[in-house]
Amino acid sequence: MAIKLIAMDIDGTLLDSRSRLPEENAQAIAEAAAQGIEIAIVTGRRFHAARSIADTLPCDVSLIVSNGALVKSVSGESRMRLMLPVDTARLVLEATSEFRPYSGVIFDRPFEKQVIFERIDWEGKFIGPYLNRHREQVAEVAPLTACLDAEDPVEIMFIGDCKTIRSAMQTLETHEHKDKYTLSFTEYLHLDFSMLDVLRRGVNKGAALSEWARHRGIARENVMAIGDNWNDREMLDYAGVGVIMGNSVPELKSQGWTVTLSNDECGVAAAIRKHALNGST
Repeated sequence: MAIKLIAMDIDGTLLDSRSRLPEENAQAIAEAAAQGIEIAIVTGRRFHAARSIADTLPCDVSLIVSNGALVKSVSGESRMRLMLPVDTARLVLEATSEFRPYSGVIFDRPFEKQVIFERIDWEGKFIGPYLNRHREQVAEVAPLTACLDAEDPVEIMFIGDCKTIRSAMQTLETHEHKDKYTLSFTEYLHLDFSMLDVLRRGVNKGAALSEWARHRGIARENVMAIGDNWNDREMLDYAGVGVIMGNSVPELKSQGWTVTLSNDECGVAAAIRKHALNGST
């Protein structure tokens, strides 16, 4: 079946290990777009962080961000919004008070006060570098639950070392109200760095990609998805052609998906050329 929609993750997939966009990836994406293939970035990043990458691509793209909670155009037009109910967000924060230094609340706002933490350690090993890159969009509110009013957030986010974030995930996986939300987990063991997103029930990359493809009139058999981490599983399962990166989480390589080159070897370009451009070079 001809590929009509290519959906790709950003970090560990489209970008190399130094967070740069390889020219070979950009060129392959441009060639696919020139042949009428639609391009979608599907990422755990927030909209503004994802748009900074989309702006460097030489073609139009759709943005499925926050692990499927939002679908937007590059200009910021919302095409789908699946927010975390504020009552559920409050429940999650109350259940994870011991992880407060690692937790933030994300809102779908134009610019300021998109990311709320109770107290920010700007020099922290994990949170410091992440929040310093988005300083203008970050605010402190104490206690953190006070930021929850009438506006539903996009998600609750936990960011930190792997052991701590896995512990937070276990807390939420075993909570009595675990049926009220969905967990999306990303882990980089070689960096001892992990992220956990708490989303509206049923929200994930695969569900959002499925709905977007339906909206565009594209059958799943004509969709290729490329990813590298746990939070990519649902979209890889959905796509007619699922491709994982050579640098992916090792356990994903046993799930039957095609393995391409690593992100430092332009694996995205290799996958596009093999599956969407009929092996052209």
